Amino acid sequence: MNFRPLHDRVLVKRVEEESKTKGGIIIPDTAKEKPQEGEVIAVGGGAIKEDGSVRALDVKAGDRILFGKWSGTEVTIDGQELLIMKESDILGILDGKTVAAAA
Repeated sequence: MNFRPLHDRVLVKRVEEESKTKGGIIIPDTAKEKPQEGEVIAVGGGAIKEDGSVRALDVKAGDRILFGKWSGTEVTIDGQELLIMKESDILGILDGKTVAAAA
């Protein structure tokens, strides 16, 4: 099934965090928080401004993003748990070079 969010909404897949710390301690699923990092799967056509024109979104499919802890609405599409959120719920886009340098 294809899904396209409307207007300024974005479809996001959570990126799973490591289940082990750097020291080798395994973190059980019950103790883990839901990740606040995700990958944009699909974006809407853009936000409609007061004058009726459409402003394109700053994010695009494939971007890796950070979002707030309680952001979005959880949905299941084709057996995958995804989030639908407004672009304004997104805190920022992670640059691939920055992520690699931090790791």
